[in-house]
Amino acid sequence: MSFDWRETPLHWIPDEPTATHVINVLHLLLPAGERWFVKVFKEALPLVRDEALLKDVKGFMGQEATHSVQHSYVLGHLAAQGLDTGPYTRHVDFLFDVLLGEKPPFGMPVREQEWLRFRLSVIAAVEQFTAVLGDWVLDAEGLDRAGPDPVMLDLLRWHGAEEVEHRSVAFDMYEHCGGEDPARYARRVLGMAITAPVLFYLWAWGAAYLIRHDPKLVGRLRYSLREHNRAVAKGLLPSWRELGSAVPRYFRRSYHPSQEGSLRRAVDYLAASPAARAAAGAIGRAALS
Repeated sequence: MSFDWRETPLHWIPDEPTATHVINVLHLLLPAGERWFVKVFKEALPLVRDEALLKDVKGFMGQEATHSVQHSYVLGHLAAQGLDTGPYTRHVDFLFDVLLGEKPPFGMPVREQEWLRFRLSVIAAVEQFTAVLGDWVLDAEGLDRAGPDPVMLDLLRWHGAEEVEHRSVAFDMYEHCGGEDPARYARRVLGMAITAPVLFYLWAWGAAYLIRHDPKLVGRLRYSLREHNRAVAKGLLPSWRELGSAVPRYFRRSYHPSQEGSLRRAVDYLAASPAARAAAGAIGRAALS
């Protein structure tokens, strides 16, 4: 995959800096977050006894590594336009590398197996939200009407389509490696109970950071719920109800992420994505040469 950012403006949704930067928080969280997903799954691979799941997990790891790289390029593009994200992303790196690292932080007395299972539950909870966001962006007509930069929209929809396509893998991985009920279910609930508020906090903090340091705004705008909700009303951001309702669904004992989103819509977009088609063409040309 390759995206050309040379013509992408800082405010890639015209005249909508709040919506632009709320979505831009993805670029702040995903490079470190998806690298962390891959590290944790590598730790857990020896526990997988199902060949079909093992194949899905390895495919998931490849996709997440690719997503991390592509979103990292956007950070470079933002920096080239005068928006340094380093002070924020260093906190994100600390979260994943230290607080959620291979060993429990601060010498917490948690057994190695239990710590791994907890981190798998966190990944499953995060993937619940990425599936919801992926399905939303694939159907976000408000974004189309706003005339966004086509390269950024393609990145978001390509990534969103892959999140919908592999929406069940992290959940299945947790269920497979998470031990026996009722502890497995209790840990799944705990993972979401911690993940949801932390994720919403990081998102609000990230949006506020981007808007405050945006060189084109120079202090003329701050992140606010009023501006956020105005963007929601225009269809530029998912509604609070869409995001919030993902939590009680996840808490149902019978829940499975295959219930989220439209796989057909995701696959259709992957077939139509300009960047994906270009990548497929390059692979085909290389095979023939």
